[in-house]
Amino acid sequence: MSEPVRTPDVAAGTPPVIQIKGLWTQFDDLVVHRDLHLEVSAGEVVSLVGGSGSGKTTLMRQMLGLETPTRGSVRIFGIPLKGSSARTLKKIRRRWGVLFQHGALYSALSVFDNIALALRELRVFDEGFIRDLVMLKLDMVGIERHHARKMPADLSGGMVKRIALARALVLEPELVFLDEPTAGLDPDRSESFVRLIEALHSQLGFTVVMVTHDLDTLVSLSDKVAVLAEQRVLVYGPLETVVRKDHPFIHNFFLGNRGLRALSAAPDPLFGPALTGARR
Repeated sequence: MSEPVRTPDVAAGTPPVIQIKGLWTQFDDLVVHRDLHLEVSAGEVVSLVGGSGSGKTTLMRQMLGLETPTRGSVRIFGIPLKGSSARTLKKIRRRWGVLFQHGALYSALSVFDNIALALRELRVFDEGFIRDLVMLKLDMVGIERHHARKMPADLSGGMVKRIALARALVLEPELVFLDEPTAGLDPDRSESFVRLIEALHSQLGFTVVMVTHDLDTLVSLSDKVAVLAEQRVLVYGPLETVVRKDHPFIHNFFLGNRGLRALSAAPDPLFGPALTGARR
């Protein structure tokens, strides 16, 4: 049985934002996760990486309560998703936002109505307040207000991502899930979007769980990286810790030519020696 992966700098007595213990995911004879453990602390940006079939997306869906693990527990804000009442789960979901891989904007709704939807569902705000808040979120993600009248089909890929991010942040969430946030963007738009997420995280202080294959995004944003392999969290920690793990996936993903280019751009001055050690 694998040992729980701990976050060493969590303050004593402070519950993690996400706590996963003894999680198993099994579909018939296929075991995806076996006794998986993970903790995410408030304010962290944690990236989930792994090869195809490692269960990254499945794990995120379990954190969102969209799938139920075969056994084990998933707690968000200290509250177990399994066994909680529908009312409790509804309250928890208002405390997080989700940016889906392709934006997932409702095609029949305008930009404005996509962002306003969650506010209207609360049935506590008048339309004047909703309008002001939607426009504020558009400003926050760098979208000019006149675009609020447009339909998703009229938007560029970069605009879809920014508007989807505005929608994810409209309820001022404490926790944000990002599923391949820069997928489909060209390098310039990808870099711009990463800078936007970085600025908003710094400004608002929310916790982030991100699935990404993009090394530049991972290096720029991550406080910690959780590598999923062999049906568990193989290694979890800062990048300089992760790249020292002797494992084929680590070598292929992080220490190939593309990975080394991204890692060499890391701002942490301690990262250079760590990277040099990992290549030996």
